[in-house]
Amino acid sequence: MKVAIAGFGAVGGVVARRLDDGIPGLALAAVSARNIDQAKAKLAGFRAPVPVVPLERLPEFADVVVECLPAAAFLQVAEPALRAGRILMAVSAGAILDHPELRDLAAQHGGRIIVPTGALLGLDAVQAAAEGAIASVRMITRKPPRGLEGAPYLVQRGITLNGLNAPKLLYAGPAREAVKGFPANVNVAAALSLAGIGPDRTTVEIWADPALDRNTHTITVESDSAQLTLTIANIPSEENPRTGKITALSVIAALRKLTAPLTVGT
Repeated sequence: MKVAIAGFGAVGGVVARRLDDGIPGLALAAVSARNIDQAKAKLAGFRAPVPVVPLERLPEFADVVVECLPAAAFLQVAEPALRAGRILMAVSAGAILDHPELRDLAAQHGGRIIVPTGALLGLDAVQAAAEGAIASVRMITRKPPRGLEGAPYLVQRGITLNGLNAPKLLYAGPAREAVKGFPANVNVAAALSLAGIGPDRTTVEIWADPALDRNTHTITVESDSAQLTLTIANIPSEENPRTGKITALSVIAALRKLTAPLTVGT
């Protein structure tokens, strides 16, 4: 299967490099990036450099388009990919909540939307529980202040995290609003809500904690089949502290599943 990467930063760059190194059944076919010259310079070190093309042209080159973009650019790659009947692997899970019409677009043209697990764990267990009855899903996210700086929720309210010396609760409420207020930080909340009981019933707390050096998420699920309590502490990417290193690895694992003779997990 040919794979194109939309976004060549902390996530897309790692995924592209791993594809270039070699994954059975998969081949890097094209990339797209905001800085074309920078992307071409990165690709010069690859074993098999590929074209750098505009977002909307990626479906011409690939069977699978991996989206690793800021939420504002999501539709520029999502709509063309699904209209062309491609598989869209979307890291920006929050954008899917804002554009539910994409499911219909995928169905009409034979496309698929895959949301990788990303920086969370246990989504397979949440999906399984959702086949029964889930009473509640709650997620508490704690991040170092630098990983939350610039979030629209903070900017709109004039909240500064400079000099913070104790944990501070920034948001408590539905996942839908959390994703809008912190689009670069809590795609995990969107993925969790899609796996479980939806963005309006999934509740989220977001904390800035200066004592932390990792992005930490704790999920609690009450259901008729199991009670789940899951915690993950992700090491932030050096290139983008808002993103955990495991996010790119999750995309790579999801890509492997597309062609692997054996897959494990829901």
